[in-house]
Amino acid sequence: MNEDQPTELPATNRQIVLRRRPQGLVDPSSDLETVERPMPEPGEGEALIRTRYLGLDATVRSWLDEGEGYLPPVQIGEVVRCSGIGEIVASRSDRLPVGTIAYGLPGWQEYGVVPDDPGFTTALPADADLVGMISLYGATGATAYFGLLEIGRPEEGETVVVSAAAGATGSIAGQIAKLMGFRVVGIAGSDEKCRMVVDDLGFDACINRRTDDIKARLRELCPDGVDVYFDNVGGPILDIVLGRLAMHGRVVLCGAIAGYNDERRPPGPSNYVNLISRRGRMEGFIALDYIDRMAESALQLAAWVEEGKMTYKAHLFEGLDAAPDALNALFTGDNIGKVIVAVAP
Repeated sequence: MNEDQPTELPATNRQIVLRRRPQGLVDPSSDLETVERPMPEPGEGEALIRTRYLGLDATVRSWLDEGEGYLPPVQIGEVVRCSGIGEIVASRSDRLPVGTIAYGLPGWQEYGVVPDDPGFTTALPADADLVGMISLYGATGATAYFGLLEIGRPEEGETVVVSAAAGATGSIAGQIAKLMGFRVVGIAGSDEKCRMVVDDLGFDACINRRTDDIKARLRELCPDGVDVYFDNVGGPILDIVLGRLAMHGRVVLCGAIAGYNDERRPPGPSNYVNLISRRGRMEGFIALDYIDRMAESALQLAAWVEEGKMTYKAHLFEGLDAAPDALNALFTGDNIGKVIVAVAP
């Protein structure tokens, strides 16, 4: 077993831990606490990673609530869970030697112990574009790629609608749909975002969820109904789109950011009965369902970027202390593209 050790590390590790369960947006002064704890040591089959970038998504907020998901909730006093990229600085893993750049779940801290488990920690090329890896080639890109192509399965001549179209996953899903020849309509939270979605990302049209009549705009832009809906938000928008579902329409349940800050679960959609009359299908998934095919999505996305057919957007925040504001930006609509915290770039 490899036991690479660094020549020198700080004695303490700076972390942001959960003090209490948030109600709505995260309040850094009452919900979280910044602490200094002894530098952790990796056990057998583990490695110590120095966090360089954190990649935030709405799931980080859901992990702060009670209740079981595909991973257990963060407990009081624990480091806020979050994906990120960093450099291995101590190791008891043959697969993750010191100096390796790796993608994993370091959390909101300067250093974290990560497991030698390909499902949770992935070694990256030494010369990798780290911001690009978080924005496009990691779980975000895989979520868009497999969600659209394996769950949505659009067919020739169909229309794809994407909510949170200016966000990390929605922006990629919409570009993939356009590259494959489908008509794509986005839904975003401002005129600026809608212009970006159409002018920069190539969507056919975009609906401003704040100022447009979504139901009327969907009738106008999708006269034959919505064949595939890539849903990142849930809530009232999901219900409206269900009301416009085409025959044999598919709804890809990727996220439900509209309800992650609610103290109570939002009511279910009233238009779900359209799934019966339209013979539709609504299916949830997570990127880990396709862990054995991650390389497939990364290679295809990289090829599209190299060919100039795809781009990505990133919204950077500087420093570990900015992590709470970065998380809240996902819910206030202040971000365009992937929200990233540069901890030690």
